[in-house]
Amino acid sequence: MGVEGIGARALRKEDKRFITGKGRYTDDIVLPRMGYAAFVRSPHAHAKVVSIDARAALEMPGVDAVLTGDQLVADGIGNIICGWMIHSKDGSPMNMGAWRALEPEIVRHVGQAVAVVIADSQGEAKDAADAVVVEYEELPAVVDPIAAMADGAPQLHPEAANNLIFDWDIGDEAAVNAAFEQAAHVTKMEVHNNRLVPNAMEPRAAVADYNEAEEHHTLYTTSQNPHVARLVLSAFYNIAPEHKLRVIAPDVGGGFGSKIYIYPEEMVCLWASKRVGRPVKWVCDRTEAFLTDAHGRDHRSEAELALDADNKIIAFRVKTVANLGAYMSLFSSSVPTYLYATLLSGQYDIPAIHCNVKTVYTNTTPVDAYRGAGRPEATYLVERIMETAAREVGLSPADFRRKNFIRSFPHQTPVIMCYDAGDYDATLDAALKAIDYDGFAARKAEAASRGKLRGIGMSCYIEACGIAPSAAVGSLGAGVGLWESAEVRVNPVGTIEVLTGAHSHGQGHETTFAQLISERFGLDTDAVSIVHGDTDKVQFGMGTYGSRSGAVGMSAVVKALDKVEEKAKKIAAHLMEAAEGDIQIEGGELKVAGTDKKLTFTEVALAAYTAHNLPEGMEPGLKEGAFYDPTNFTFPSGTYICEVEVDPETGKTAIISFVAADDFGNIINPMIVEGQVHGGLTQGIGQALLENAAYDENGQLITASYMDYCMPRADDVPSYQLSTHVTECPGNPLGMKGCGEAGAIGSPPAVINAITDAINNNDLTMPATPEQVWQLCQGSMKMAAE
Repeated sequence: MGVEGIGARALRKEDKRFITGKGRYTDDIVLPRMGYAAFVRSPHAHAKVVSIDARAALEMPGVDAVLTGDQLVADGIGNIICGWMIHSKDGSPMNMGAWRALEPEIVRHVGQAVAVVIADSQGEAKDAADAVVVEYEELPAVVDPIAAMADGAPQLHPEAANNLIFDWDIGDEAAVNAAFEQAAHVTKMEVHNNRLVPNAMEPRAAVADYNEAEEHHTLYTTSQNPHVARLVLSAFYNIAPEHKLRVIAPDVGGGFGSKIYIYPEEMVCLWASKRVGRPVKWVCDRTEAFLTDAHGRDHRSEAELALDADNKIIAFRVKTVANLGAYMSLFSSSVPTYLYATLLSGQYDIPAIHCNVKTVYTNTTPVDAYRGAGRPEATYLVERIMETAAREVGLSPADFRRKNFIRSFPHQTPVIMCYDAGDYDATLDAALKAIDYDGFAARKAEAASRGKLRGIGMSCYIEACGIAPSAAVGSLGAGVGLWESAEVRVNPVGTIEVLTGAHSHGQGHETTFAQLISERFGLDTDAVSIVHGDTDKVQFGMGTYGSRSGAVGMSAVVKALDKVEEKAKKIAAHLMEAAEGDIQIEGGELKVAGTDKKLTFTEVALAAYTAHNLPEGMEPGLKEGAFYDPTNFTFPSGTYICEVEVDPETGKTAIISFVAADDFGNIINPMIVEGQVHGGLTQGIGQALLENAAYDENGQLITASYMDYCMPRADDVPSYQLSTHVTECPGNPLGMKGCGEAGAIGSPPAVINAITDAINNNDLTMPATPEQVWQLCQGSMKMAAE
């Protein structure tokens, strides 16, 4: 590939194997004597398991075993945990109900597994699973989180009265109340952030292999953080001691948060492999994915914004009910609390904020982090009420936002976060110019001449990435540290291996991490290999989520590179009889400044390993490791503006133009960043217009396939116009902020604000289906006629 350092639009190294079908995913793993798992899942949202009759299944061809929850519990396999402790405002800990990998007593959502069949082939396993007879005693179900808290509602867990998990507060309630009493104007809104189903290209899968001779487990799995998986499986689920468990996450075809967690199927495969004495493989089908992959979002909020006589924001009050589904997933408690409420200041200088969050159990699939994880929910609420307030007080939405922007940094918000750097005017100006904001009135009039409704909406988002530091999140209830590790191994011939705890599932780490090495040492990127996703190769790491791979993962690499460079310069100075301070690295060579003396990087590496002539007391070799624990979050931000055209006769919305002006700090590879933004924008538009996980009153998921759950297609999205503005992040050595989630965070409110502007009706909820938009159009026209 050549020397392609920071800022180069280098083509992705990993794409060669991906586009030629040479990727190696979990489903590609085939082991000798491997059996296949098929799960017996509940058709009911809430029911007692009365009995399980596996006799017919055990007599079917190829069937090895039928295992149940009673056996799993008897073998001491632990319950699934939530890894972030939240306390209610009265100081009491959250009410966590028991979640077993195979449920022996009471199922609480459709699709929950009660047994597993192991057979010689996938087909035989599925046929036998259908033959297992389970007798259920159906119980009343509740799917609405408000109804779930009512007296007399069906009770999911004895630990949580009225299905309330916790009742949590943040901010100064007294200050907010006092500000509202003096407000010149108050904007009130109810906001529903709809439930979503993650849909990665690669469904979840697991291959477990127990080696009886060594008493050792190996798990191949579709994971964003294999080290955390190993830690949780060993420390909490009693699968195996950590040194007797290897977790490998090979190529992973998309995650978006849904592959962070330890799911029941991985635990069961590991346990079953030891039980039956053979490797066990399970691959999720799409129906199982809809029913069992952790869902995202599902917030219902009441929001109030208080303004003074000059239209400056003086207070913000929010009450949110978050539906967490039937159980508490690994990070579910942090999403509607510290990843949501702490971002309610947005880009705005708001003196007082108070937020109350109630989380609730319902008979639905568990909810956890999904691309953005709390920040999309916060941004949607903030940017919808900002747009609404601007309209109510008669200001341009752009002018109203600009009036309330934060302009001095660092800025301490009233809800924990301290923003370190930003320039919100710059991204707003770039977006306004790109979309020709001043020319919108003429475009609206032209559309009206064709019988169409034209609208424009914006969103000025901010998010928190690289979640940190470990001491801070630990004090807030996190069960793990959020540092990252790296090891840089220079081989004797000068090639380099980088071992990172970050994990790539589509972000292009094999390219961008290599660019970092190329920048530092002037080496060809083809001389660099990136090793990740294997707990036996990389000592430890926290994985990839929350746009942390650059700001945290690459910062750990930088620290290791600093050590490698220091040692390489000492060796070079010794060999060339020069002062260490005179050694410069340039173009793959170590040179003595002001002279023609030089050594190639390969010569220095070889000298480190031959060890014939090293400085006195120096150890041979050229290999260094480092851990990096950030000092603060990073805070990407930007402005998105969407222009739409609505057909009032059909309710169909067409996105005419979408501009995104982002501040991601320093950028390693602009091409990869653009791809991340494109993907995020498309996911956000999907939420705004198309996607919704809907349940009926009995807890049946009525959008359990692509026939009913509508994913965005190419003709649903426009050609995006992207730009970036750089304010360097002062909190990490690369000045990076993160880009992976921004598009999904900022786009939904921009789309909905544009549609409500077009139809002159603010009562729109996501997804803005043609039917809903048509009905609101009729209502607006009726009001206009009256």
